[in-house]
Amino acid sequence: MTTTSLLHAQALTPDGIIPDASILLSNGKITRVEASSGETNPAETVIDASGLIAAPGLIDIQLNGGFGLDFTDQPESIWEVARQLPRYGTTSFLPTIITSPLETIQRAMTVLRNGPPPGWQGATPLGLHLEGPFLNPQKKGAHNPRHLQTPELEKITGWSRQNGIWLVTLAPELEGAAAVITALSREDVIVSAGHSQATFEQTRTAFTQGVSCGTHLYNAMPALLHRDPGLPGALLTTPDISFGLIADGIHVHPAMLKLAWRAKGQDGLILVTDAMGAMGMPPGQYTIGDFTAQVDDVSARLPDGTLAGSILTTDAALQNMICWLGLSAAEVLPALTSAPARLLNLTNKGVLQPGADADLVLLTPQGHLVRTLVGGETLYVR
Repeated sequence: MTTTSLLHAQALTPDGIIPDASILLSNGKITRVEASSGETNPAETVIDASGLIAAPGLIDIQLNGGFGLDFTDQPESIWEVARQLPRYGTTSFLPTIITSPLETIQRAMTVLRNGPPPGWQGATPLGLHLEGPFLNPQKKGAHNPRHLQTPELEKITGWSRQNGIWLVTLAPELEGAAAVITALSREDVIVSAGHSQATFEQTRTAFTQGVSCGTHLYNAMPALLHRDPGLPGALLTTPDISFGLIADGIHVHPAMLKLAWRAKGQDGLILVTDAMGAMGMPPGQYTIGDFTAQVDDVSARLPDGTLAGSILTTDAALQNMICWLGLSAAEVLPALTSAPARLLNLTNKGVLQPGADADLVLLTPQGHLVRTLVGGETLYVR
């Protein structure tokens, strides 16, 4: 049993901030979080966290790949990408499979079921996020229309949280979607509205059927209009409904980030990267599903200019929100920790408290990553 003690951190706990905290990690769990007393906990490893924020590890619920690898093209790459994610503070994530043949989803389910290679360490792939294939062709984005399908119950056989499907993005206005939403909800699969032309009324009805969140607010959905608020208006104004948001300054203007923050703040806003295979790589051409995207220093686009995911990282999303909205790291961090954990019905992640998994990040007050621990083991140090 390995033990690690973090001393003099500013700890972000569910009960508030402890300005000078002592945190003890043992056997992969957080065992103690308390105000420093001057006494040191017996531990094999002692880390001086003076001047740093200690927060739960970051959770990304929409990640298409990274480091030159694409999950839809190569589901087998999930473990390799996961191995490198701690360099950005990500300790848990949902590998995202975009619209593709149903056989690709089965391959990805098998990869997770078989587990990592021997000796592997990295961020935890919790379960799959299936972004498609039940999307509205009018809002297909960078999804191959050849693989789009109508929602039908026989196509989701075996899709359950127990079998590794944690979240499904679909267009709730499609014929047959209601039955699929209900069936997935019964299997503890979170259903998210996205790549959709749903009206305000259709979206509110979908919430009663089991839709509990929205995928990348503002993107691949109708514009937010004052007389026709549509899907984004329903997401922004309905209590207990959350949504993902890509804070890269390309997908969403900072003014619209501020609007979303004022509407939902820490309770319903979940920062996601929607990163594709070019994340962590130099500019060039990279695969996303069946397509090749041209990547520059800030974005990834198909030849026709369509955005093809992002090259955003979780720590950069945090820093952008701090900078553009004038918020503190403590204010923004729930959007990458407790909010996604709440959506995913996780009690062991996204919180800094005894009994939770020892997934932590140490950050500067400006949100710059200094150290990432997964299961109590340091996997990245700046």
